[in-house]
Amino acid sequence: MSIVGPFTILPYYGREIGHLTNFGHGIKGQVFAVDESTLFVKGFAYDGNAPDAFFWVGNSPRPSPEGFIIPYPEEYSGREPPVLQQHTNTDIILKLPMGKRIRDIRWLSVWCRRFTVDFGEIFIPPGLDVPKPRVLPEFKRLAHGLRSSNISILDAKTFYIPNLHYDGAGPDAYFWVGNGSEPNIMGTKVPNELGSLDPLRGYQGEDIEIQLPGNLTVYDIDWLAVWCVEYRHNFGHVYIPKDLDVPPALGQTKIAPTSKPANVNCKELLRGKLNVMWEVMDDFIVIELVGRIREDQYMAFGISGSHGHPQMIGADVVVAFYDRRQRRFRAEDYYMSSLAQCDGKLGVCPDERIGVSGDRSHGVTKIKYRRLLQTNEAVNDRAYPLDRQISVIAAIGPLNSRDEANAHSHTGTEVTVDDVQIDFASRNDHTCTDALDSFREEDGPEPWPSRTILGEKTITARIGPTGGKRGYTPITGHPSWGIAWYMNDLLIPEIYVERGQTYTFIVEGGDETTQPAKYHPLYITSSHEGGYGQLTEAQKRRETVYAGVEYDADGYAYPTAAGRYCEWKHKTIDRSAEIATFDEYKKTLQLSCDDPNGQPAYLNWTVVDETPDLVYYQCFTHRNLGWKIHVVNAGETSKISGSHGLYGSVSSTVLYTLLLLALVPGLFALLPLPPKGF
Repeated sequence: MSIVGPFTILPYYGREIGHLTNFGHGIKGQVFAVDESTLFVKGFAYDGNAPDAFFWVGNSPRPSPEGFIIPYPEEYSGREPPVLQQHTNTDIILKLPMGKRIRDIRWLSVWCRRFTVDFGEIFIPPGLDVPKPRVLPEFKRLAHGLRSSNISILDAKTFYIPNLHYDGAGPDAYFWVGNGSEPNIMGTKVPNELGSLDPLRGYQGEDIEIQLPGNLTVYDIDWLAVWCVEYRHNFGHVYIPKDLDVPPALGQTKIAPTSKPANVNCKELLRGKLNVMWEVMDDFIVIELVGRIREDQYMAFGISGSHGHPQMIGADVVVAFYDRRQRRFRAEDYYMSSLAQCDGKLGVCPDERIGVSGDRSHGVTKIKYRRLLQTNEAVNDRAYPLDRQISVIAAIGPLNSRDEANAHSHTGTEVTVDDVQIDFASRNDHTCTDALDSFREEDGPEPWPSRTILGEKTITARIGPTGGKRGYTPITGHPSWGIAWYMNDLLIPEIYVERGQTYTFIVEGGDETTQPAKYHPLYITSSHEGGYGQLTEAQKRRETVYAGVEYDADGYAYPTAAGRYCEWKHKTIDRSAEIATFDEYKKTLQLSCDDPNGQPAYLNWTVVDETPDLVYYQCFTHRNLGWKIHVVNAGETSKISGSHGLYGSVSSTVLYTLLLLALVPGLFALLPLPPKGF
């Protein structure tokens, strides 16, 4: 914005150069330098009557044939840019072609190429200081593995965030902007790189661009952050300087969604389940299948056995899947001589194994392989033509015990039932309408069983991820904000303690009071939510604290168990949705302690006789990080477990049953006998 006088605010179009001089055909317009390679003409007028007129720039002293065209519109069909049409009051963005910059030209003209006539012109002042993008520091690294390379402000509304990493485990996290010395709740959500306001997914070194919503510009904000709305926590941020001179946001900055690479084609094969991407490279075609499949399923794609309709017999396809035993992705060439399962020679038989690369995250499997365009194997392998469209087929189905393709269903959701044709010579053919990551499964993944700690007198307490839809929330029934307690390096186990015994908790949940995301003192409480430090005095009176909190001379509560910060972090992104057991999930984590020389805190708790049967270990400063502590009488844990120090995947129901039997040995005698002959 430009401010004129005390009240008038004018739109900002960049550095003003001046007005076009009219020599004929009614040329008008005010010209601005938007950035190093973009001009903006405000209110352009031209009668459209010249036969061969263009926007024309050059480096000669005056407009002359020694120049070149600035195509308008920038995107056009055909080999030659279109001649200028009539304009009466049009705002026009002109992008200099061929990598040229404003410093490389001396003038802009409306020029008739056929008759070498200058209809209107403006000269560029030498040494013009044009607005430029501003490079900022990287995101401050506070939580959930958030980090990036240096962030850039491309224009007044657009941020470029390279090498973005974030584990995706925050339940309600967004790009967030606002005012003040620190990120706070009075902010505004910023759509992600796809323009969506869904909670942020995980990122693994991606380069993205995001744009501020509505009329908001970088001149209106003090910071950009990744912020969890539900739990009011800052995962990391970068400050916006006040001395900005960046290009205006006139639409010249185009966001290229990361889901559609610039030079790779994409076609939807099965709605919401399977897409194919391809690119021709020399004598090869590189194909990537992107499918929403389970680990016991395959995805298949190839050339139909008959042009004009989908036919399996005679088809040449690749079957791609994840080999669970060998823990790697595979793609195998299949030739289909009949609809029967392979008998070793005939049927749906693998022909050869193909080298692949792959990835699996958020329930989506991506497998990339390459094939020769032309083949010397005329019987089983089909060529990929580049001179015409060809019919293709695709399917999703189950793997058999030998990791071979079993028969798929014949519904339109599992196999192509209509003729699908692809021109493999296409460039930038993006007909994929949806990113498969955006489809949500109707039934969530199976939760992990609750773990237990029995008979242990010393227990470590650290921070770690919640395990997504398999972990904290499905186990407890409570919402999470992306982290939870790991007790003896287990995700929120149920702990059994005995009355009269003393237990030591070695606490490494953070002791930096100025960083809430890394300050998690442990305490023992009657509350299934915790967060004692957030409560009002009236709320505190309804909660009983058993350990980890003391009071100062003025009666204010303060935590006593705040040690150095150690966190189990994702090595890449959160893969909980695709991993069936916690033990396997833990292999995707690594322990990181902020200060190797820092000291843990020690919470010593003697369980008095009056302690109720169920209490909770929780975080003093945040809600919903911990879980249950079962309190039993002396000697009863050994009756439950049979041995001390047992960590098991034993469900709560089984443990309660065992506990009940231990406490009431004569229970079976009280149960009615079944009818005779049962």
